[in-house]
Amino acid sequence: MSKKNQNNKKNKKDFEYEYVEEPKEQSKSTPWSGFGNLDSQALSRDIKIGKFGVSLNGVELVQDTTLELNYGRRYGLIGLNGCGKSTMMKVIAGRQVPIPKQIDIYHLEKEIDATEESAIDAVVSNIDAEVVRMETLVDEITEAGADDMDDQLADIYERIDALDPETCRPRAGRILKGLGFTAEMQNNPTNSFSGGWRMRIALARALFITPSLLLLDEPTNHLDLEACVWLEEYLKTYTKILVLISHSQDFMNGVCTNIIHLQNKVLKYYGGNYDQYVLTRAELEEHQMKNYNREQGEIAHIKEYIAKYGHGSAKLARQAKSREKSLVKLQEYGLTEKVVKDKLFTFHFLPCGTIPPPVLMFNGVAFGYPGKKTLYRDLELGVDLDSRIALVGPNGAGKSTLLKLIVGELTPTEGMVRAHQHLRIGRYHQHLQEHLDVTLTPLEFMKKEYPELAPTPEVLRQQIGRFGITGKAQTTPIKYLSDGQKSRVVFSWITYKAPHLLLLDEPTNHLDIETIDSLADAINEFDGGVVLVSHDFRLINQVAEEIWECKGGDVRKYKGDIMDYKKHLFAEMMKEGI
Repeated sequence: MSKKNQNNKKNKKDFEYEYVEEPKEQSKSTPWSGFGNLDSQALSRDIKIGKFGVSLNGVELVQDTTLELNYGRRYGLIGLNGCGKSTMMKVIAGRQVPIPKQIDIYHLEKEIDATEESAIDAVVSNIDAEVVRMETLVDEITEAGADDMDDQLADIYERIDALDPETCRPRAGRILKGLGFTAEMQNNPTNSFSGGWRMRIALARALFITPSLLLLDEPTNHLDLEACVWLEEYLKTYTKILVLISHSQDFMNGVCTNIIHLQNKVLKYYGGNYDQYVLTRAELEEHQMKNYNREQGEIAHIKEYIAKYGHGSAKLARQAKSREKSLVKLQEYGLTEKVVKDKLFTFHFLPCGTIPPPVLMFNGVAFGYPGKKTLYRDLELGVDLDSRIALVGPNGAGKSTLLKLIVGELTPTEGMVRAHQHLRIGRYHQHLQEHLDVTLTPLEFMKKEYPELAPTPEVLRQQIGRFGITGKAQTTPIKYLSDGQKSRVVFSWITYKAPHLLLLDEPTNHLDIETIDSLADAINEFDGGVVLVSHDFRLINQVAEEIWECKGGDVRKYKGDIMDYKKHLFAEMMKEGI
């Protein structure tokens, strides 16, 4: 080996030793932990962790698998509720596995703090410190002199240019505008916004920073349909590494180049978007089952021959012995495992019975919050037991307000909302989880809410069981349940009285895709009426027969289906140059 090559080899080794971060020391208050070995090169823009594992409270969620994230790829991380997707993101974000130092990570996990700082300042804050950090990193990489440093340096220089003070604020403003912030809102202090809007500011900051590795856990949960369309278009051009958890199949179809399926504690990789994953997985499982059935047939035939001729004549006994050796070799070679389907549950809404129309009518309804402009004027609407309505429109247009008027939580300033005297309404909204007493088990909570049924808990067991809370989960304190399980406890609570009309305000938050499909099936089989507010285009497409657009103080039926409406939103976005 030449002296020059020896020096290059030494420099690479020195850089790897100096700049590859070790896993962070575990805090005693952190219930999750991770482990693994760095198998990729120190200056590679790709990440490969071998023997990768994740545990939560000592329980292994991911075990002895490979984490592989390649530069330029956008990954959808999927798996059933509670399998460990969010915990895995926390482990990666906390660098509890060895990830090279030059790969910076942004994990969208919580909203921006409520301070006097404006929304746009919160997005661009600390850019000077970030530029200094990257310039220092350039010096360190250059001094190491490794052969494969060019790509890393090019990325860093590109990001330094993007943080130019003369151009960064307009870029931040465009991102905020895409997420629904007007020019006036961008200059308002962050403490003037709700938690949902501050989550949008945090998302804007993540997009502005454009880290080497961007981790987004359900980024659409606090967005309306307009912002979802904008975010989908923005992320589909993300050029670094994106790992996304989303319950929206439609959103992942538009964004993802690859799918990572966390199943049975192992990460399985698929090329393409979610629809392509479904097709590929079905083909692979069909092939796997064919091999499994063929092998099991061979094994059964060999065992039958051995049992029949193993004690026969010397010649037959030798043949039986030979086949027994073949069976051992077959088993040593490794048999195909049987396909194990994901354990799914089905939603089930109790029959509500019939009541004669009109069920619910808006007659000349107007409404406005005190001190603010009127939201609605002269509304004439009707909802019946066969209604399947999706409310759409930007945040602030009054979708949730309309649901509150239906349920009687708000009173019209003009006109009247007339409901049938026997009408039972069940209203689900994303803040109902806050009303759960998390110190109680689901069964105890239901007993508290329905004390008349406390002596007969079997009825309550059946009710929460209808929403997939079964076995040990029924007697586990709610605080230890996943967010998806908590959502199902809420569904069992609000639907016990068999409502005639379901008002569903963002019901898909925290539910996995399979559970959302089950919810769609239950809605389609339900014999009552449904009014839905959702940012999930696919769910709306599955269940809605009417699209009502809330806009400009009115509620009008949209001519077309939800996918037509999505195209309309995209066209409007292009027209405005967002």
